[in-house]
Amino acid sequence: MTKRENESFSVKDLMQSFIKENNLSKGMQKLKIEETWNSMMGPGVANNTTSVKLQNKTLVIQLTSSVLREELSYGKDKIIKMMNEELGEEIISKLMLV
Repeated sequence: MTKRENESFSVKDLMQSFIKENNLSKGMQKLKIEETWNSMMGPGVANNTTSVKLQNKTLVIQLTSSVLREELSYGKDKIIKMMNEELGEEIISKLMLV
């Protein structure tokens, strides 16, 4: 019988290496951005959001309510700052509400 190696890895480390090896980081980043938007803004805004996309450091949010779009436009800088803090890196530099 062969001896087992006594190295242990956390699931987080294994997932990160798998994502890195298979070039999945951009796709995972997009999923994380959408999840962060929905959790930060709450169900009221999430229900009126039709799409969340990241294009060249610009977060494009498509909303169904023009009133909500206008209200959110007043706090664009705060939303960008909060999203970047939640994501843990400077991913978003501009927010576009459509």
